[in-house]
Amino acid sequence: MSDKKLYRSRNNKMICGVCGGIGEYFGVDATLIRLGLILLACTGTGILAYFIAAVIIPDAPESF
Repeated sequence: MSDKKLYRSRNNKMICGVCGGIGEYFGVDATLIRLGLILLACTGTGILAYFIAAVIIPDAPESF
């Protein structure tokens, strides 16, 4: 079992690094995550989910 942890990205970020961190965690390009978030934002749910994730998901450690 992998001890992989979800962090907000320090390198691949536009606003808070949430999409970059999710992309790094799942091994997917962060642009695809951002496009999915934009589609969800059209319903209003995506914006709320993004800011909740920005508060809950910790920053990546310095050496990460």
